[in-house]
Amino acid sequence: MALDHATIHIDGAARGNPGPAAYAFVVERDGHPVVEYSETIGRATNNVAEYTALVRALEKAAELGLRRLEEFSDSELLVKQMNGEYRVKHPDLQSLYGYAEQLVARFDAVRLRHVRREQNKRADELCNVALDTASGKKPAATAAAVSRAAAKPADSISDAAVREDCLACLRAAAQEWASAGGTDRLRPEQVWEQLWSILEEGGVLRKRRPK
Repeated sequence: MALDHATIHIDGAARGNPGPAAYAFVVERDGHPVVEYSETIGRATNNVAEYTALVRALEKAAELGLRRLEEFSDSELLVKQMNGEYRVKHPDLQSLYGYAEQLVARFDAVRLRHVRREQNKRADELCNVALDTASGKKPAATAAAVSRAAAKPADSISDAAVREDCLACLRAAAQEWASAGGTDRLRPEQVWEQLWSILEEGGVLRKRRPK
């Protein structure tokens, strides 16, 4: 890896839509210590948190004097919007998207790729530690995060809490569509991505069907 090249993993998370939110990034360079950072951003949507992670990571990369970046995110929406496959229509994202585009233009090359959440573990863990700390919860030990995907759903989030979060997400989407007067300000894939995050965080996607 060249001295001015780095691999960066980014993640944003919101517990609710909107709800308490945080972002994190992990910068890896040959011959240098790994740079990790996470921070809460108050009340925001999951997508705003994802974009905040992107712009803060780009700012840090510029500060470090990096010129070529390979960035990884588990937000398919963000990656496709930044790569020009989806349009950015939501007002909350347009300014962040525009700023991210300005930052990207400062580098020689920026490649943004989508990965599954299990391939973005450290950034995801940092987000959750930041949210837990802000809420007064005792953060789990770092080693425990490795087995997080295999943990039983009941160990962390109850089924009732997952259902309530999903309903809150759908209610917020319905209100957004209603207030937009029928215009497509909020894309269905944004709602699906948030619901997927809630189900995955609650362990629903890991539950085994009874034999």
